[in-house]
Amino acid sequence: MRRKIEKVAVLGAGVMGSGIAAHLANTGTRCLLLDMVPRGLSDEELKDKSKRNGLAIAGVQGALKAKPAAFYTKDLANLIEVGNFEDDFQRVAECDWIVEVVVERLDIKQKIFGQVAKHRTPGSLVTSNTSGLPISGMLEGMDEEFRQHFMVTHFFNPVRYMKLLELIPGPDTLPDVVETFASFGEDVLGKGIVYGKDTPNFIANRIGIHGIMAAVDEMEKQGLTIEEVDAALGTPMGRPKSAAFRTADLVGIDTFVHVSQNTYDNCPDDEERDVFKPPKWLVDMVEKGMLGNKTRGGFYKRDKVDGKKVFYQIDPGSLEYKLTERPKFSSVGAVKSIDDPAKRIKKVVNADDKVAKFAWSVAARSLIYAANRLGEIADDIVNIDNAMKWGFNWDLGPFEAWDAIGVRESVARMEEEGLEIPKVVKKVLATPYGTWYINVCGERYFFDVTQNRYRPVPLADTIKDIAALKAKDRVIAKNAGATLVDMGNDVALLEFHSKMNSIDGDIIEMLDKSLEIVGKNYKGLVIGNQGTHFSVGANLMLIWMSATQKQWDPVKEMVSKFQEVNSAMRYAPFPVVAAPHQMALGGGCEVCLPADVIVANAELYMGLVEVGGGLIPGGGGTKEMIMRVLSGVPKDVKTDRFPFIQKAFEAIGMAKVSFSAVLAREIGYLRPTDIVQVSRDRQLYDAMKIVEGMHEAGYKPPAKPDYLIMPGRTGIGAIRAGLYQMKLGGWITEHDAFIGEKLGQVLCGGDVPENTVRTEEQLLELELEVFMSLCGEEKSQARMSHMLMKNKPLRN
Repeated sequence: MRRKIEKVAVLGAGVMGSGIAAHLANTGTRCLLLDMVPRGLSDEELKDKSKRNGLAIAGVQGALKAKPAAFYTKDLANLIEVGNFEDDFQRVAECDWIVEVVVERLDIKQKIFGQVAKHRTPGSLVTSNTSGLPISGMLEGMDEEFRQHFMVTHFFNPVRYMKLLELIPGPDTLPDVVETFASFGEDVLGKGIVYGKDTPNFIANRIGIHGIMAAVDEMEKQGLTIEEVDAALGTPMGRPKSAAFRTADLVGIDTFVHVSQNTYDNCPDDEERDVFKPPKWLVDMVEKGMLGNKTRGGFYKRDKVDGKKVFYQIDPGSLEYKLTERPKFSSVGAVKSIDDPAKRIKKVVNADDKVAKFAWSVAARSLIYAANRLGEIADDIVNIDNAMKWGFNWDLGPFEAWDAIGVRESVARMEEEGLEIPKVVKKVLATPYGTWYINVCGERYFFDVTQNRYRPVPLADTIKDIAALKAKDRVIAKNAGATLVDMGNDVALLEFHSKMNSIDGDIIEMLDKSLEIVGKNYKGLVIGNQGTHFSVGANLMLIWMSATQKQWDPVKEMVSKFQEVNSAMRYAPFPVVAAPHQMALGGGCEVCLPADVIVANAELYMGLVEVGGGLIPGGGGTKEMIMRVLSGVPKDVKTDRFPFIQKAFEAIGMAKVSFSAVLAREIGYLRPTDIVQVSRDRQLYDAMKIVEGMHEAGYKPPAKPDYLIMPGRTGIGAIRAGLYQMKLGGWITEHDAFIGEKLGQVLCGGDVPENTVRTEEQLLELELEVFMSLCGEEKSQARMSHMLMKNKPLRN
């Protein structure tokens, strides 16, 4: 039986503790954040509760100022109550879950848990966020009931953004306690759960820190620089751009060294133990306070020289900084255009320049090390692979990467180089497949080392894997830009798969075709995908090229068709649910706005950003925002509509982008009735269930609006006056003002008397007319070009 978690006590208000509290607040979970009474308070200050709560208050303030933001919106901080250990520890009795996040010292944690045991309500759940201290040590002296309700819940920083949550049960932890945290972690906090064992540094840090320390070791052996290492171990090897040393700078070199030393101290039988002992130059960096980004200098440092940013890298031999050189290598250059990380990794490790040889050396050691940890840190390869993807942002886990390189070929190479191959690898090679994973009839299987056979990769019923659906012959229709897939339960899914999922003619064509097919054969349509981003917008390159060549017809045809299919979507005789995640910009936002319901992932960066490219939303987005802001104003109410229109003008004219789905609702891109789902894994499933529910409830399309009472030329005049003042104050350029006035013409319904009623069709005509006129402006074309070349707006 899964237990309810409605209120949580977080003990420790440092970076991790405040980050956990903030993310609990993001999900609407009430939280009590406690820390010590600050040292050094005067007698007078000791009487002041706010001073006594100073560390907890500072924790919340730090989370409010954090970059990237810890809260979806700052108002959510109100869900966190603050207190201190001396005055408020008894309040843990109010809480369903008590999580300890204090300093990594066993004696301090034991004292904290002694207080928890004294004050908690029996049956309440207790966890530690330790990154590797043994459970047996933390539970010393605790009774059976406490041990049964205790385990480790290891979050990664920053808590809001890092998907990984490692669950480490103790020997006495009740099964339903583990189940509760798995459910709460996935469904409420949106985390990816991996199950580890009570070993130093658990899964992700054990494998990840080994990889970085192996890179340090091979760097010293092969004579590479810090920068050359990162050139190899970043994107080319399916790792984040921060690679090895920039990642350590982000995490903090002191933390990195502590975790590595912890493995060295506590894993005497580890065959790679010596690699975890930090070299003297690394220890010296910590002692000198060269800790990475938090001290503005670690493996890298940046400065300004003559007003320009200059980047430096550390020389491990002297601990002096020298200029970065941006080295170029043929192996790295050869994979820049390859999107598939599996193909990139294989090509790099088989290349012949010095960073390729280095990358192979590190990869070979890392792969063998991961295989040797099976049974020690986790029972299966799936948990290890997921831990590395979710905790270190690797594109592929170590066993997935091994399959990409080729297990049989790589083992032969390892043996030639004298490396010892783990027995479990030889068991894999003895199978007919010779790989860690196989695909059978659209279902993914992994080699279970405990049973010496392939078993299905566990997949919850609430996860809809598009690749698996396609492999099971569920494709209904497709073209180069999009695919219509049968999700099951008579619901169809339209998946975009163009470059960055940008809206182009193929996607618009498939949108149109999908509406026709779904209307005949399905209950409804979900629009969503599992790419990195939902959609970064319209194909700006196509628009710019046509505009500069004065080929207006292709642009007008594409934009008109986009308007047409978005309008058809709004009035389709079946429910349409959009499921955006990450970036949903420009056209990617426009395709969501007409949907009956939006099931948005909490991490949603949504915006109508066309003004940055010298344009306005032309696919119906401007019209949709008018409908958004005016829909709540009854048509028979005699009131000025301009303040409502002004909100839409600010959203579009300032190219506002939400930094969460909650903020998207505040801006107006999402309605109060739209859904925010923290878990991206179950987003498509939830969208499907909403389609089913709307169908079963007897769905009818909305009526055409009769409330579009527009400010007309009076509103245009007000916008023009505001733009003039902004231009006078130097806030906007001449072309900003020009675009703003054009946008105002559409939002106010055109050059008509105040309170003129306009139809959707009239607004769409205005929108298209203004869009096309801006395409012809030389300065707008310059903005498009700059955006394409520099990926940032031009203020001309």
